[in-house]
Amino acid sequence: MLPSRAMMHGALEDISKAVGNTPIIRLSKVTKGLLADIYVKCEYLNPGGSHKDRLAWNLLRRAEENGLKPGGTIVEATSGNTGASLALLAAVRGYKCVFVMPDKMSQEKISNLRAFGAKVVVCPTAVDADDPRSYYKVSRRIADETPNSFYANQYHNPANPEAHYLWTGPEVWKQTKGELDAFVAGMGTGGTISGAGKYLKEKKPGIQLVGVDPVGSLYYDFVKTGRITRPFSYKVEGIGEDFFPSTMNLKIIDDIVRVDDKECFLMTRDLTRLEGLFVGGSGGAAVAGAIKYARAQNRKMNILVFLADAGQKYVSKIFNDDWMRENGFLDDVTGLGTVHDILLSKGKTKIVTATPQSKVRDVIATLKSLGISQLPVLDKGKLRGIIGEVDLLRHLVTGQKKLDSAIGELVEGEYATVTPDTKIELLQGVLADAKVAIAMDGEEVVGIVTKIDLIDYLARKPHDAPLAKKRGVKKAPTNGKRARSHG
Repeated sequence: MLPSRAMMHGALEDISKAVGNTPIIRLSKVTKGLLADIYVKCEYLNPGGSHKDRLAWNLLRRAEENGLKPGGTIVEATSGNTGASLALLAAVRGYKCVFVMPDKMSQEKISNLRAFGAKVVVCPTAVDADDPRSYYKVSRRIADETPNSFYANQYHNPANPEAHYLWTGPEVWKQTKGELDAFVAGMGTGGTISGAGKYLKEKKPGIQLVGVDPVGSLYYDFVKTGRITRPFSYKVEGIGEDFFPSTMNLKIIDDIVRVDDKECFLMTRDLTRLEGLFVGGSGGAAVAGAIKYARAQNRKMNILVFLADAGQKYVSKIFNDDWMRENGFLDDVTGLGTVHDILLSKGKTKIVTATPQSKVRDVIATLKSLGISQLPVLDKGKLRGIIGEVDLLRHLVTGQKKLDSAIGELVEGEYATVTPDTKIELLQGVLADAKVAIAMDGEEVVGIVTKIDLIDYLARKPHDAPLAKKRGVKKAPTNGKRARSHG
């Protein structure tokens, strides 16, 4: 029998013991002019390249407690980071891996997973979460069909937020000594903000938890209005969802900020070139959102932002000028324009709205007089949905409703919200699914874009002068009423 080897002093038993204790850095270049101090927690320095190392540790810990044995197969739907972290731990502990990814993910992420010996299955991004081709459904099916497998199920596994409650939250509290006013994180599965946020709230109830959501995701509109709107595709990876994971606790969130792809990617590049932080797109998104939040607060405060993953996986995309130009994210390419251009082409039009208390009779009269098909519905300045002629027709056809009924129960969510900077290329896909796109500038409704508006704009565009490379957003009048926005 060979004698056991003594460990060298200071050496770690295996790579999994190197997870955590990531540094916190103060930003100085991209935050110029802000009253707040913004700090970032560099989770991308974990050995697996992201904060998902913490999640993977806890997922496997719980799975092993429930009987998972070495030699088994880990199956997961992942945008890449959870897979990389699980693959790293699987290599150490003797598991096989099958990962299912949406096709918008970078080739580096796919290659990274295969480097660990994992099998990778790629599925279409532009399908509903319930579609049998979606990466959620495919991963579930593979897990069901694979003997001796563990379905990590990060979207619904309570071990996800638990990892951040037990580990990330206490680590942040210890590092900052509680001198923290706001914690900002991108919103994906919700594990980070729900778990770490719960711990931080227990230690300091007044701390603000701020989520950052990309344009196209469901979270922003739901938090702001309580209504489920139409999700649509976007380019930034790792944040935003088109369904509601049970691992996300939206009730704990104090505020939510929306960012678009271009903001995410330009900030990602700035963080690398100006601050020396080689992060991925979700990190750029989180910092861009934190800066928007800080500007809105306009006061001295300490804000900590979670930088989830590293930039190596995005060299062929975010850090590739050709890819950025092809997708219209660099200013020297105008593309087809933006929602702002459509609104300008329509001229200055007054944004007419209704309230839940508006009468059916009055709304019909407004639609008829203006020759339009739908109105945004605002409640105390917040967007609550839309009311359309089809909804009114259904209401009257029943024979049980009257012209003097309030429209509140008829308000619906068959719309998507966009920003003035949303690109036309993206808007086309939005209007393929949604009845109408409502343009939001911060908390304010600045316009409505329908399919016919888009068709009219595109039909006339070849005769227009070239679009300016830079534009200021010019808000249309809104009757003094304000509303909200989606990511």
